Amino acid sequence: MSFYDTLRHFADSYALIVMFAIFLGLCAWPFRPGAKAHNHQAAHSIFKDDDFRDEDHGE
Repeated sequence: MSFYDTLRHFADSYALIVMFAIFLGLCAWPFRPGAKAHNHQAAHSIFKDDDFRDEDHGE
């Protein structure tokens, strides 16, 4: 069996399983129990300096 065939066999079987497991882990990552506060902070971080900018520009 050549090196190419060995790599192809690995990619067709084990690598596919590993990539699928990584995909599932990344999909589940935002829904873990401790992520709620971090997700809320990230979602509202763009509004953090709104009050400061309004006072400076008189808007």
